[in-house]
Amino acid sequence: MTDTIQLPEIDSDETPAGEKTGKRGIRWTAVLMWVVAFSVLALLGWGLIKNNAPRPEVGEVAPDFTVEFFTGYEWEGQSAIALDDLEGKVVVLNFWASWCVECRYEADVLENAASQYAADDVVFLGVAYADVEPNSLAYMEEFGVTYPHAPDLGTKISSSYEITGVPETFVIGPDGKIVYVHIGPINQATLDRVIAQAKEGGS
Repeated sequence: MTDTIQLPEIDSDETPAGEKTGKRGIRWTAVLMWVVAFSVLALLGWGLIKNNAPRPEVGEVAPDFTVEFFTGYEWEGQSAIALDDLEGKVVVLNFWASWCVECRYEADVLENAASQYAADDVVFLGVAYADVEPNSLAYMEEFGVTYPHAPDLGTKISSSYEITGVPETFVIGPDGKIVYVHIGPINQATLDRVIAQAKEGGS
């Protein structure tokens, strides 16, 4: 008859201390990983919301910006300007590019209007979007542009205005609020009407 060897029973509640500690450590590590993951997602979500801020519309305050004009261009002796510096004036902010075919249709219109309204507290400001400086300068020379123009370095200004393309024009009233937005080439009749509206307080 073979003797049966009886092994000692191990109480499931008597798990070695080191094993318990290990399980707790794993649980806390998992919790910590989830917290970090949710935090990262939250930050990404906030960033996306911030980057997808709604396009500024008529009646809203125009986003401020500062520009440094192309060499040879200035405004009242200044080579750089902020939109806030133009408070009290009507601002015609035009986004364009030398590679833009439709921009050529409005180049003469904008230049003539800028000269026409120069003494009426109306400031025309051109912003070259995603353009190469030599090409921008050649374009301005071709059309005899005299009102101030500036490059949009890093497309910061066009991004803050959420432009849909070029050409695009924003007319800003003396109170700093957007009075009118025009997508595509603008004409003289529209400029006359909107500038008069802006002078009257956007009504």
